[in-house]
Amino acid sequence: MMPLGTPFAKVRHTKGFGARVVLEGATLSEASVHARALAEKENLVFVHPYDDEKIIAGQGTVALEMLGDAENFDALVVPIGGGGLVSGVAVAAKALNPNIDIYGVQTRVYPSMYNAITGSSLPCVGQTMAEGIAVKEPGRLTTAIVRELVKDIILVGEGEIEHAIAALLEVEKTLVEGAGASAYAAVCARPDLFRGRKVGLVLSGGNVDMRLLSNVILRELSREGRILSLVIEIVDRPGVLAQVATLVGEAGGNILEVLHNRMATDTSAKLAHLGMTVEARDAEHAEEIRGHLRSHGFQLQG
Repeated sequence: MMPLGTPFAKVRHTKGFGARVVLEGATLSEASVHARALAEKENLVFVHPYDDEKIIAGQGTVALEMLGDAENFDALVVPIGGGGLVSGVAVAAKALNPNIDIYGVQTRVYPSMYNAITGSSLPCVGQTMAEGIAVKEPGRLTTAIVRELVKDIILVGEGEIEHAIAALLEVEKTLVEGAGASAYAAVCARPDLFRGRKVGLVLSGGNVDMRLLSNVILRELSREGRILSLVIEIVDRPGVLAQVATLVGEAGGNILEVLHNRMATDTSAKLAHLGMTVEARDAEHAEEIRGHLRSHGFQLQG
């Protein structure tokens, strides 16, 4: 049982293992209600996704593997949805190393465990890249474990999660979904907590739809100034488009898309707006491209 907004990749891969996948409810909590009803109707066994001792113990093997592969971690950073993963990791890691710090991470859009632990009442609603941890109600068992063993819960924004996905893909050549990438996002957001320490990140899951991934990559390139959107006011006559393209090329830009708009009503009928998407090396190079166009008399909007 999965919520309606589950990435197509996760649905497809799950079906590939021979499972029957039912999509119901807008959130994991709503899907859980449908799952219980289906279990009762068809005499099936309901397995809670996180608030179950055996599920928690199973997820705790992640910590056993991490601490078995690398010693002397100062801290582990773990995504939190319902709390099963972080609870299992905390129990196992603390048993092996009582001095290790466990940090949980939630998206600001669904800070349910943060609310439960801190007594806050931040809203849990909205769209998030980290749908795997978009849980409105944390577990009873997991909340108790988190309260006892987790040092702090860090909230991260959507932009920080998108940056983490893109950075892991570009630098580490690793595809990590939003929920898993939230751990890296937390380290980037709070370097003061982790600087100079040996930190392990749980990068759980790689279920990202290709279309959504392409959006994340393009948005990150735009934030970094490696893709710029230009709107240039030009005289509507033959050869001007070629002139602009030549200038962009001279500055080292790579034109990705061109839109010639003659319907703009905020300018003379003899003028047009030229929309152009250009690839640059970085933000400094992007400004050089803009400056080269301006130096040749072209007016840039925005």
